[in-house]
Amino acid sequence: MRAVIQRVRHARVTVAGRVTGQIGPGLLVLAGFAPDDTTQTLDWIARKLVQLRIFSDEAGKMNRSVQDVGGQVLVVSQFTLLADARKGNRPSYTGAAPPAVAIPLYQEFVGQLEVLLSQPVPTGEFGADMQVELLNDGPVTIVLDSPEVKG
Repeated sequence: MRAVIQRVRHARVTVAGRVTGQIGPGLLVLAGFAPDDTTQTLDWIARKLVQLRIFSDEAGKMNRSVQDVGGQVLVVSQFTLLADARKGNRPSYTGAAPPAVAIPLYQEFVGQLEVLLSQPVPTGEFGADMQVELLNDGPVTIVLDSPEVKG
């Protein structure tokens, strides 16, 4: 699994003009799933994500997590995160899980985040043509790979 985590002032995702998810201050998470991801993979990323100390404390140092600040999380599936563009000019997406595998992983990941955060986690719409709007705060952007991801 690979996640791109952006600290945001606000973010929202729309599909065909309809808002499917939006948040105020918190984290926008673009999530890509690999065929060999497991519950343990998802758990590792989810726990790491909610505990990342990337929000400022009273002294202005990044010392607080999204949990600490009561922030929200918006998750958007993005298979292109697992693209391999090392050869040629057309990326290969063979490292991404097919929908039959990725959809349950995506749903499980969102469920894990909801448990860890004790709040609903809004999402995009898996497989849809989505428009994602955000106001990146900082900017702070972290790429988080599960221990199994190579390359």
